[in-house]
Amino acid sequence: MNYHRPTSFEQASAIAAAAAGVTRFLAGGTDVLVQLRAGTVTPDDLIDLKHIPGVKEIAPTAEGGWRIGVAVSGADLGRHAGLCADWPGVVEGMRLVGSIQVQGRATLAGNLCNGSAAADSVPGLVAAAARVSVVGPQGRRELAVEDIPAGPGRTVLAPGELIAAIILPARGARGGDAYLRFIPRTEMDIAVVGAAVNLRLDGDRVAEARVALGAVAPRILLVPEAADAILGTPLDASALSALAAAATAAARPITDRRGTAEFRREVVGVLVCRAARIAYQRAGGAAT
Repeated sequence: MNYHRPTSFEQASAIAAAAAGVTRFLAGGTDVLVQLRAGTVTPDDLIDLKHIPGVKEIAPTAEGGWRIGVAVSGADLGRHAGLCADWPGVVEGMRLVGSIQVQGRATLAGNLCNGSAAADSVPGLVAAAARVSVVGPQGRRELAVEDIPAGPGRTVLAPGELIAAIILPARGARGGDAYLRFIPRTEMDIAVVGAAVNLRLDGDRVAEARVALGAVAPRILLVPEAADAILGTPLDASALSALAAAATAAARPITDRRGTAEFRREVVGVLVCRAARIAYQRAGGAAT
């Protein structure tokens, strides 16, 4: 195995593009190192990104949002007061990944690039309309987070491409978000269902909304129909009922040892309503 320590994303991309065998990028390492020890993946080239300037930084953008480096850990996210205030749903999704020890290393980008439909950090990013900065042989480009996963264990990133940062938009006035999941145990388990809601209020009514669901389809779902169900409403009982119905209709779950498809459809309607209530209150709306 060849170990590389590039000092720029362009250098990392060039190494990956020239590699002939199995390549892995190392940012947090909570998945790559487990795979190495288990023998499930043995990279021919391991490219360590932690020595590139800025990869562990959380910085404000000119537009009023946040740029999160590719090696920022879940623990660092949770300690950043500004990010927690603006995007608590994004932070709480990432803080559900693994144990306290794992939180010291696990990253948003790594969780995203695993391509898991049950990834806890991804629905919140999708609901937030987050984007990723991608570096590759053809230069730099930006993609919406929801466009990165291609299916279980796969992404749309081309050979030699890698994520340099995750970009969150400006929070804006009277906005709120939330992420909830259901797991069989109290902690350190894989989501059976996940639901994220991001919204903005005008008065007591929902003026903008995005709804994302996890673990109920082959990839994280952005559900415009669920967002439409609550637009223009004060998130009353009728709106919540429509929201639950839209989320349930969009779900395409499977039955596995963690839950049946029928159970997931039932739970997703419940969770999305609870997440919407929390987001509504965080945006300054009265409790529903």
